[in-house]
Amino acid sequence: MSDLTYRAATLADLTFMVQLIFEDSVGASPDDPAHAKGPDYQRAFAAIAADPNQDLFIVEHDGRPVGTFQLTYIPGIARNGMWCGLVEAVHIIPAERNKGFGKAMLRWAETRCRERGCGMMQLTSNKQRLDAHRFYRALGYQQSREGFKLLL
Repeated sequence: MSDLTYRAATLADLTFMVQLIFEDSVGASPDDPAHAKGPDYQRAFAAIAADPNQDLFIVEHDGRPVGTFQLTYIPGIARNGMWCGLVEAVHIIPAERNKGFGKAMLRWAETRCRERGCGMMQLTSNKQRLDAHRFYRALGYQQSREGFKLLL
């Protein structure tokens, strides 16, 4: 979809991003859009902005934000030292879903990862998001791993 534009997120975008994360949460969410300008979010944003292996994007359509995602570029030893692109926090405002924006965003992210020298791109998705899983499979992503997490 060529009418989307991509730009680096700014501090002014925090409320938009946290609102999308909150709205897309499965179950209770620790994220609160009312606190999006708070010190925890500010520190996280500053760390992402300072890291050359992190990109945080706002996606716009007709000059207004419709989505967001984060890319992390991970060097690795496996696969002959191949770099991997990790896409996280992919969110689109509810009113703009099912219009091809998600596909366009991921294709754009894939190009960006290739430009950064990545040989693979991966993502995780909550097990309850069956529609998202179908979407990712339709784009060629394979469910090749079982993910685990431990909250600290």
